Amino acid sequence: MTEKHTESYEVVVVGGGAAGLSAALVLGRARRRTLVVDAGEPRNAPAAHMQGYLSRDGMSPAEFLAVGREEIARYGVELVVDRAVDVTRDGDFTVALASGRSVRARRLVVATGLRDELPDVPGVAERFGNDVLHCPYCHGWEVRDQAFGVLATTPLSVHQALMVSQWSKDVTFFLHEVAESDLSDDDLRRLAAAGVKVVPGAVAGLVIEDDRLTGVRLADGTVHAREVVFTAPRAVPQTGLLEKLGAEFQETPFGSYPVVDPTGLTSVPGVWAAGNAMGYAEQVINAASGGYRAGAFINGELLMTDLDAATSH
Repeated sequence: MTEKHTESYEVVVVGGGAAGLSAALVLGRARRRTLVVDAGEPRNAPAAHMQGYLSRDGMSPAEFLAVGREEIARYGVELVVDRAVDVTRDGDFTVALASGRSVRARRLVVATGLRDELPDVPGVAERFGNDVLHCPYCHGWEVRDQAFGVLATTPLSVHQALMVSQWSKDVTFFLHEVAESDLSDDDLRRLAAAGVKVVPGAVAGLVIEDDRLTGVRLADGTVHAREVVFTAPRAVPQTGLLEKLGAEFQETPFGSYPVVDPTGLTSVPGVWAAGNAMGYAEQVINAASGGYRAGAFINGELLMTDLDAATSH
Protein backbone atom coordinates (compact mmCIF):
# COMPACT_ATOMS: atom_id res chain seq x y z
CA MET A 1 0.00 0.00 0.00
CA THR A 2 1.41 3.39 -0.99
CA GLU A 3 1.58 5.94 1.83
CA LYS A 4 -0.12 9.22 0.92
CA HIS A 5 2.41 12.05 0.60
CA THR A 6 1.75 15.16 2.67
CA GLU A 7 3.23 18.34 1.23
CA SER A 8 4.87 20.78 3.60
CA TYR A 9 4.70 24.55 3.55
CA GLU A 10 5.96 27.23 5.84
CA VAL A 11 2.53 28.87 5.93
CA VAL A 12 -0.91 27.70 4.89
CA VAL A 13 -3.53 30.40 4.46
CA VAL A 14 -7.11 29.15 4.64
CA GLY A 15 -9.35 31.57 2.76
CA GLY A 16 -8.58 33.44 -0.44
CA GLY A 17 -10.44 36.70 0.09
CA ALA A 18 -8.86 40.10 0.70
CA ALA A 19 -7.35 39.08 4.05
CA GLY A 20 -5.95 35.74 2.89
CA LEU A 21 -4.55 37.04 -0.39
CA SER A 22 -2.96 40.02 1.35
CA ALA A 23 -1.24 37.77 3.89
CA ALA A 24 -0.09 35.48 1.09
CA LEU A 25 1.28 38.39 -0.93
CA VAL A 26 3.45 39.56 1.96
CA LEU A 27 4.63 36.03 2.69
CA GLY A 28 5.38 35.31 -0.97
CA ARG A 29 7.44 38.47 -1.25
CA ALA A 30 9.28 37.37 1.89
CA ARG A 31 10.20 34.14 0.07
CA ARG A 32 8.10 31.93 2.31
CA ARG A 33 6.68 28.75 0.79
CA THR A 34 2.98 29.52 1.09
CA LEU A 35 -0.25 27.79 0.09
CA VAL A 36 -3.67 29.45 -0.12
CA VAL A 37 -6.68 27.16 0.22
CA ASP A 38 -9.80 28.85 -1.09
CA ALA A 39 -13.31 27.38 -1.22
CA GLY A 40 -14.43 30.07 -3.68
CA GLU A 41 -17.31 31.46 -1.62
CA PRO A 42 -16.55 35.14 -0.97
CA ARG A 43 -19.01 36.96 1.28
CA ASN A 44 -19.30 39.92 -1.08
CA ALA A 45 -20.04 37.84 -4.18
CA PRO A 46 -23.61 39.24 -4.53
CA ALA A 47 -22.27 42.81 -4.81
CA ALA A 48 -21.57 44.27 -8.25
CA HIS A 49 -18.98 46.68 -6.87
CA MET A 50 -16.95 47.29 -3.72
CA GLN A 51 -16.56 50.81 -2.43
CA GLY A 52 -14.34 52.75 -0.07
CA TYR A 53 -11.09 50.99 -0.99
CA LEU A 54 -8.70 53.77 -1.98
CA SER A 55 -7.54 53.28 -5.60
CA ARG A 56 -9.98 50.37 -6.02
CA ASP A 57 -13.27 52.19 -5.41
CA GLY A 58 -15.96 50.74 -7.69
CA MET A 59 -14.02 47.62 -8.69
CA SER A 60 -16.06 44.42 -8.81
CA PRO A 61 -15.24 41.90 -6.06
CA ALA A 62 -14.57 39.23 -8.70
CA GLU A 63 -12.05 41.42 -10.51
CA PHE A 64 -10.38 42.33 -7.22
CA LEU A 65 -9.86 38.65 -6.35
CA ALA A 66 -8.65 37.81 -9.86
CA VAL A 67 -6.01 40.55 -9.68
CA GLY A 68 -4.98 39.38 -6.21
CA ARG A 69 -4.54 35.83 -7.42
CA GLU A 70 -2.34 37.02 -10.28
CA GLU A 71 -0.22 39.03 -7.88
CA ILE A 72 0.47 36.23 -5.41
CA ALA A 73 1.35 33.87 -8.27
CA ARG A 74 4.22 36.19 -9.26
CA TYR A 75 5.94 35.32 -5.99
CA GLY A 76 5.48 31.58 -6.16
CA VAL A 77 2.50 31.36 -3.82
CA GLU A 78 0.36 28.33 -4.65
CA LEU A 79 -3.42 28.48 -4.62
CA VAL A 80 -5.77 25.52 -4.60
CA VAL A 81 -9.55 25.69 -4.93
CA ASP A 82 -10.52 23.37 -2.11
CA ARG A 83 -12.01 23.41 1.37
CA ALA A 84 -10.14 22.85 4.62
CA VAL A 85 -12.25 20.40 6.61
CA ASP A 86 -10.00 19.53 9.54
CA VAL A 87 -6.80 20.58 11.25
CA THR A 88 -4.61 18.92 13.84
CA ARG A 89 -1.50 20.05 15.63
CA ASP A 90 1.57 18.10 16.64
CA GLY A 91 4.05 20.95 16.78
CA ASP A 92 3.30 21.88 13.18
CA PHE A 93 -0.20 21.80 11.66
CA THR A 94 -1.78 19.24 9.36
CA VAL A 95 -4.68 20.59 7.33
CA ALA A 96 -7.04 18.08 5.72
CA LEU A 97 -8.79 19.20 2.54
CA ALA A 98 -12.14 18.08 1.14
CA SER A 99 -10.40 16.62 -1.91
CA GLY A 100 -8.57 14.14 0.32
CA ARG A 101 -5.28 15.98 0.13
CA SER A 102 -3.51 16.97 3.34
CA VAL A 103 -0.83 19.62 3.81
CA ARG A 104 1.59 20.51 6.60
CA ALA A 105 2.37 24.01 7.80
CA ARG A 106 4.57 25.62 10.39
CA ARG A 107 2.15 28.52 10.72
CA LEU A 108 -1.52 28.92 9.88
CA VAL A 109 -3.63 31.91 8.83
CA VAL A 110 -7.39 31.46 9.14
CA ALA A 111 -9.14 33.95 6.86
CA THR A 112 -12.37 32.03 6.29
CA GLY A 113 -14.68 35.00 6.80
CA LEU A 114 -18.32 34.71 7.70
CA ARG A 115 -21.65 33.76 6.16
CA ASP A 116 -24.67 36.08 6.10
CA GLU A 117 -28.02 34.62 7.17
CA LEU A 118 -30.73 36.86 5.76
CA PRO A 119 -34.17 37.47 7.24
CA ASP A 120 -36.69 34.89 6.04
CA VAL A 121 -38.79 37.41 4.14
CA PRO A 122 -39.80 36.71 0.51
CA GLY A 123 -37.71 38.75 -1.87
CA VAL A 124 -34.87 39.61 0.52
CA ALA A 125 -32.43 36.88 -0.53
CA GLU A 126 -33.27 37.30 -4.22
CA ARG A 127 -32.56 41.05 -4.18
CA PHE A 128 -29.60 41.01 -1.78
CA GLY A 129 -26.69 42.97 -3.20
CA ASN A 130 -28.98 44.75 -5.65
CA ASP A 131 -31.64 46.87 -3.96
CA VAL A 132 -31.57 44.96 -0.66
CA LEU A 133 -28.42 46.10 1.10
CA HIS A 134 -26.80 45.96 4.51
CA CYS A 135 -23.95 48.50 4.63
CA PRO A 136 -24.47 52.21 3.90
CA TYR A 137 -20.72 52.77 3.69
CA CYS A 138 -20.58 50.12 0.97
CA HIS A 139 -23.68 51.16 -1.00
CA GLY A 140 -25.16 54.36 0.43
CA TRP A 141 -23.72 56.73 -2.16
CA GLU A 142 -25.05 54.67 -5.06
CA VAL A 143 -28.64 54.77 -3.72
CA ARG A 144 -28.53 58.24 -2.13
CA ASP A 145 -31.78 60.22 -1.89
CA GLN A 146 -33.96 57.26 -2.79
CA ALA A 147 -36.84 56.00 -0.64
CA PHE A 148 -35.25 53.71 1.96
CA GLY A 149 -36.81 51.01 4.06
CA VAL A 150 -34.98 49.42 6.98
CA LEU A 151 -36.11 45.92 7.94
CA ALA A 152 -35.45 45.35 11.62
CA THR A 153 -33.91 42.06 12.68
CA THR A 154 -33.09 43.00 16.30
CA PRO A 155 -33.46 46.12 18.46
CA LEU A 156 -29.91 46.97 17.28
CA SER A 157 -31.44 47.70 13.87
CA VAL A 158 -32.27 51.14 15.23
CA HIS A 159 -28.61 52.00 14.70
CA GLN A 160 -28.86 50.97 11.05
CA ALA A 161 -31.98 53.09 10.53
CA LEU A 162 -30.24 56.11 12.04
CA MET A 163 -27.07 55.57 10.00
CA VAL A 164 -28.80 55.31 6.62
CA SER A 165 -30.56 58.63 7.26
CA GLN A 166 -27.22 60.22 6.35
CA TRP A 167 -27.82 59.12 2.74
CA SER A 168 -31.56 59.76 2.44
CA LYS A 169 -34.12 61.88 4.27
CA ASP A 170 -36.91 59.46 3.27
CA VAL A 171 -36.41 56.50 5.62
CA THR A 172 -39.07 54.12 6.93
CA PHE A 173 -38.14 51.76 9.77
CA PHE A 174 -40.15 48.51 9.62
CA LEU A 175 -40.11 46.93 13.07
CA HIS A 176 -41.09 43.51 11.66
CA GLU A 177 -40.53 41.12 14.60
CA VAL A 178 -39.24 43.84 16.96
CA ALA A 179 -41.78 45.21 19.41
CA GLU A 180 -42.14 48.97 19.71
CA SER A 181 -41.65 48.50 23.46
CA ASP A 182 -38.14 47.19 22.73
CA LEU A 183 -37.11 50.68 21.61
CA SER A 184 -35.69 52.94 24.28
CA ASP A 185 -36.65 56.56 24.80
CA ASP A 186 -33.28 57.52 23.32
CA ASP A 187 -34.02 55.36 20.26
CA LEU A 188 -37.37 57.04 19.69
CA ARG A 189 -35.92 60.50 20.24
CA ARG A 190 -33.12 59.95 17.74
CA LEU A 191 -35.40 58.36 15.15
CA ALA A 192 -37.73 61.35 15.39
CA ALA A 193 -34.81 63.78 15.14
CA ALA A 194 -33.57 61.97 12.00
CA GLY A 195 -37.03 62.08 10.44
CA VAL A 196 -37.29 58.29 10.34
CA LYS A 197 -40.86 56.97 10.17
CA VAL A 198 -41.45 53.94 12.42
CA VAL A 199 -43.89 51.31 11.16
CA PRO A 200 -44.89 48.41 13.48
CA GLY A 201 -46.10 45.06 12.23
CA ALA A 202 -44.60 42.07 10.49
CA VAL A 203 -43.32 42.36 6.93
CA ALA A 204 -44.81 39.72 4.61
CA GLY A 205 -42.56 40.34 1.62
CA LEU A 206 -41.04 42.75 -0.86
CA VAL A 207 -42.86 44.00 -3.93
CA ILE A 208 -40.83 43.52 -7.11
CA GLU A 209 -41.93 44.99 -10.45
CA ASP A 210 -39.93 44.94 -13.70
CA ASP A 211 -36.88 43.57 -11.85
CA ARG A 212 -36.77 46.35 -9.31
CA LEU A 213 -37.93 46.84 -5.74
CA THR A 214 -40.99 49.06 -5.52
CA GLY A 215 -42.42 48.42 -2.08
CA VAL A 216 -42.60 46.59 1.24
CA ARG A 217 -45.79 44.64 1.98
CA LEU A 218 -46.90 44.15 5.56
CA ALA A 219 -48.77 41.11 6.85
CA ASP A 220 -51.99 43.15 6.94
CA GLY A 221 -51.66 43.78 3.18
CA THR A 222 -50.53 47.39 3.46
CA VAL A 223 -47.84 48.32 0.94
CA HIS A 224 -45.30 51.06 1.56
CA ALA A 225 -43.59 52.33 -1.56
CA ARG A 226 -39.81 51.93 -1.18
CA GLU A 227 -36.92 51.75 -3.66
CA VAL A 228 -34.20 50.31 -1.40
CA VAL A 229 -34.28 48.14 1.71
CA PHE A 230 -31.48 47.91 4.22
CA THR A 231 -31.33 45.01 6.64
CA ALA A 232 -28.74 43.45 8.92
CA PRO A 233 -28.07 39.76 8.21
CA ARG A 234 -27.16 37.50 11.08
CA ALA A 235 -23.42 36.95 10.87
CA VAL A 236 -22.24 33.35 11.14
CA PRO A 237 -18.44 33.31 11.59
CA GLN A 238 -16.72 30.50 9.71
CA THR A 239 -14.37 29.64 12.55
CA GLY A 240 -14.64 25.86 12.71
CA LEU A 241 -10.89 25.34 12.25
CA LEU A 242 -10.13 27.64 15.17
CA GLU A 243 -12.64 25.77 17.30
CA LYS A 244 -10.97 22.47 16.45
CA LEU A 245 -7.64 23.91 17.60
CA GLY A 246 -9.12 25.03 20.91
CA ALA A 247 -8.81 28.79 20.32
CA GLU A 248 -10.27 31.13 22.90
CA PHE A 249 -13.41 33.00 21.81
CA GLN A 250 -15.29 36.04 23.03
CA GLU A 251 -18.96 36.89 22.63
CA THR A 252 -19.87 40.10 20.80
CA PRO A 253 -23.22 41.59 19.74
CA PHE A 254 -22.47 40.11 16.29
CA GLY A 255 -21.45 36.59 17.26
CA SER A 256 -18.56 34.69 18.79
CA TYR A 257 -15.10 35.63 17.49
CA PRO A 258 -11.57 34.54 18.42
CA VAL A 259 -9.56 36.50 20.93
CA VAL A 260 -6.61 37.99 19.01
CA ASP A 261 -3.70 40.30 19.69
CA PRO A 262 -3.03 43.40 17.53
CA THR A 263 -1.33 41.25 14.86
CA GLY A 264 -4.23 38.78 14.63
CA LEU A 265 -2.46 36.07 16.65
CA THR A 266 -5.03 33.84 18.36
CA SER A 267 -4.63 32.09 21.69
CA VAL A 268 -3.24 29.09 19.76
CA PRO A 269 0.50 29.57 19.17
CA GLY A 270 1.26 29.71 15.46
CA VAL A 271 -2.30 30.50 14.36
CA TRP A 272 -3.47 33.89 13.14
CA ALA A 273 -6.97 35.07 12.21
CA ALA A 274 -7.62 37.84 9.69
CA GLY A 275 -10.58 39.53 8.04
CA ASN A 276 -14.13 38.59 9.03
CA ALA A 277 -12.85 35.46 10.76
CA MET A 278 -11.70 37.80 13.53
CA GLY A 279 -14.52 40.35 13.53
CA TYR A 280 -17.81 41.36 11.95
CA ALA A 281 -16.90 44.88 10.85
CA GLU A 282 -13.83 44.11 8.72
CA GLN A 283 -14.53 45.78 5.38
CA VAL A 284 -12.41 44.75 2.38
CA ILE A 285 -9.78 47.41 2.99
CA ASN A 286 -9.58 46.52 6.69
CA ALA A 287 -9.36 42.82 5.89
CA ALA A 288 -6.51 43.42 3.46
CA SER A 289 -4.70 45.48 6.09
CA GLY A 290 -5.17 42.75 8.71
CA GLY A 291 -3.85 40.12 6.31
CA TYR A 292 -0.79 42.25 5.55
CA ARG A 293 -0.09 42.73 9.26
CA ALA A 294 -0.42 39.01 9.99
CA GLY A 295 1.81 38.06 7.05
CA ALA A 296 4.56 40.48 8.02
CA PHE A 297 4.50 39.38 11.65
CA ILE A 298 4.55 35.69 10.74
CA ASN A 299 7.61 36.17 8.53
CA GLY A 300 9.47 37.96 11.30
CA GLU A 301 8.44 35.38 13.88
CA LEU A 302 9.61 32.49 11.69
CA LEU A 303 12.91 34.25 11.04
CA MET A 304 13.64 34.79 14.73
CA THR A 305 12.54 31.27 15.62
CA ASP A 306 14.95 29.80 13.08
CA LEU A 307 17.81 32.07 14.13
CA ASP A 308 17.31 31.17 17.78
CA ALA A 309 17.25 27.47 16.89
CA ALA A 310 20.48 27.83 14.88
CA THR A 311 22.31 29.53 17.73
CA SER A 312 21.12 27.12 20.42
CA HIS A 313 23.24 24.22 19.15
